[in-house]
Amino acid sequence: MTALVCGGESLDYAGYAYAVRMLAQRLYSASPTGGRIATLLPNSLDACIAHFAVLAAGRQLVPLNPAHMPRELDFELRDAEPDMLLADTALRTVLTPMLDGLGTTVLWIGADALRLFDAGGAEVGEASLPSIDPASLALLQYTGGTSGRPKGVELTHRALRINVEQREAVLPTRDDGERILCPMPLFHSYGMAMGLYLAARCRGTLVIMPSYRREMVFEAIEQHAITVFPGSPTIYAGLLDHPRFENVDWSSVRACYSGAAALPVALMERWRAAVGVSIYEGYGQTEAGPVLSYNGPAAPIRAGSVGRPLPETFIEIVDLTTGSQVLAAGVPGEIRARGPQLMRGYRNRPEETAEALRDGWLYTGDIGEFDVDGYLFIRDRKKDMVIVAGYNVYPREVEEVLQAHPAVLEAAVIGEADSYRGEILHAFVVLRSDAPHGDLVEELQAHCDAQLVRYKRPARLTLVECLPKTSVNKTDKKALHAATSGAGAEARR
Repeated sequence: MTALVCGGESLDYAGYAYAVRMLAQRLYSASPTGGRIATLLPNSLDACIAHFAVLAAGRQLVPLNPAHMPRELDFELRDAEPDMLLADTALRTVLTPMLDGLGTTVLWIGADALRLFDAGGAEVGEASLPSIDPASLALLQYTGGTSGRPKGVELTHRALRINVEQREAVLPTRDDGERILCPMPLFHSYGMAMGLYLAARCRGTLVIMPSYRREMVFEAIEQHAITVFPGSPTIYAGLLDHPRFENVDWSSVRACYSGAAALPVALMERWRAAVGVSIYEGYGQTEAGPVLSYNGPAAPIRAGSVGRPLPETFIEIVDLTTGSQVLAAGVPGEIRARGPQLMRGYRNRPEETAEALRDGWLYTGDIGEFDVDGYLFIRDRKKDMVIVAGYNVYPREVEEVLQAHPAVLEAAVIGEADSYRGEILHAFVVLRSDAPHGDLVEELQAHCDAQLVRYKRPARLTLVECLPKTSVNKTDKKALHAATSGAGAEARR
């Protein structure tokens, strides 16, 4: 049975298990006392093998985004303090300077170095792998932080395993027969849960896209007769608007899943009419393992809803002030959740952990409500967060980057609705009085390009004379949302 397909490479389950065990033994022998191992790998067979090998070695996996800029990677590596890093050879130039002084051993992986699926005739040794304590840490997943810095979410082996089974109860797969397309990055919690773990659970074939291209999706759907297609609103909208869409044979697809951002009702209906298959939408966050609720085939889909809570998952809507008063159906409030899939806490963030986890409940920072039948609807976000193409972005981080430019006096970043990416970032910038004359928009955009991964870069940048302020002299972002344009130059990309 074919386990993995990526580009022109493939691996069956026997080879997959062999490669995972071989690497796991190597990692365990290098440091049998435990610790953390970070990965910086693009979508590939190697990324899948490395993921499970680190877990099998009893080490905590720290999957990082290989597209992150040096500033972002430097913070995450210093916070995680990994003993070892499995990194793509294409990142040598970026990583080598920052690794000096970290004490991290690097195992380079790539075409001109080690390929994890190529055993090269080596034999699996006799060394045994450790017995894994289900309560031990398995994953350190970085997500956006309200302080402008990412937070490392700590998840146990038990939490990950239980969440896989919870999802399976609502979205059942077929053993030994599914062909699952994975257009999402494998370092992302959604790509893991609805791609990597889902395929391994049902012994299906995971067809991995090295990078997302609409034409590659169409080719994969037909070439591999894909049966399960996890995507995001951005992906579904982009495919529908492609001129080739109407000529693609979608008949093999039996289930489509959506996560990472809110799915517009109109988009869901348009997809169902065109493909003949419903999109099952769910809700969760990295701190929740990551899935909390999902629509599934066993119950009617409620348009605009993210379904009902997963088994053994309890969700309540509470007041925004104290977070203790449970609200009735139809009344919006903050979503809090409880279940065995929740995180243990944030690494090195005791205060933020105490704020998020209270009396066994995870306070999500999202605003929602239940209808009378128990379907959950997401209405807004309490936290100052923007979701760009499925990625969480906290404006403060972008604001800090902009304000580090010598010509910038103040900056404020907000999210704006976008039909393709869900939301985009719009930056409003006030220049210093002694800033050079002329249009600095392109220079500021180049500054962001050098400091931020693509999805964190402002799609719109407006130069303004001043930022609106509240009565306590804080930037009034509600006023910015209401503004359609600022005085001065503006650019959109």
